[in-house]
Amino acid sequence: MTHVASAVEGTAEIPVRAARRPAFVRIGLPLLVAGLSLLLWHVLVRFSGSDLFPTPLDVLLGIVELVQKGLLLKYIVASLFRVTIGFGLAVLLGIPMGLLLGWFQKLFFAFNPMIQILRPISPIAWIPVAILWFGVDDRAPIFLIFLASVFPITVSAMAAVQNIQPVYIRAARNFGIGRLDLFRRVIFPATLPQVLTGIRIALGVAWLVVVAAEMIAVNSGLGYLIIDARNAGKRYDLVVAGMMMIGLIGLGLDLLVRQLEKFDEVRWGYGR
Repeated sequence: MTHVASAVEGTAEIPVRAARRPAFVRIGLPLLVAGLSLLLWHVLVRFSGSDLFPTPLDVLLGIVELVQKGLLLKYIVASLFRVTIGFGLAVLLGIPMGLLLGWFQKLFFAFNPMIQILRPISPIAWIPVAILWFGVDDRAPIFLIFLASVFPITVSAMAAVQNIQPVYIRAARNFGIGRLDLFRRVIFPATLPQVLTGIRIALGVAWLVVVAAEMIAVNSGLGYLIIDARNAGKRYDLVVAGMMMIGLIGLGLDLLVRQLEKFDEVRWGYGR
């Protein structure tokens, strides 16, 4: 924790984190809900009499088939590659841009209208433009993922700066620190919780977009797996298998981002 943060610590009580929950609450309850959901899924399929919609066992066998053919890992890696590049570029651009727009009013008034015009446009609407510009290869979905991610991150960083309590700015200036140190020691740590929330939202949107983009713009990835399984013989077991993989990977990435909340700088930001 920085000296400035220590100095202003007394002006805002940092909330004490809740006691560590029992293992049953953290692990047992989610597993219980998942198990009951699978059971309900199986019962509904059996009672519906549908021969097309798969049971959980059918989906599991479909996943095994994909593993044996070497397709599952290939498609997961392809989707993760596109999300990593597109989302990473959005983070590298969106956070500093949001911090600058939130701090400098002239920049905010100059660029905010354009951001608010572009932000509501669905990334899916950009698919024809992306294919026109980049063709049918990895660049098209990466571009779409970038568009889907950069605006939530930018807006969350911008709002986080504008929501900082003035007492922190005054305390920092009383120490006579420069503008660069002010950003590094006060502004950035204070905005981290809200920025991380924006990152989590953007990551979820990125997964939505990569699936849609892979159904149209490329011939690999989990999105391509879903549409290809549907078109090549109505293999709905593989369709649902692809959906399950997308959900599980999305959950894993969200849990990974949440680990960043354990850093001291982020916890100080929660107490501002």
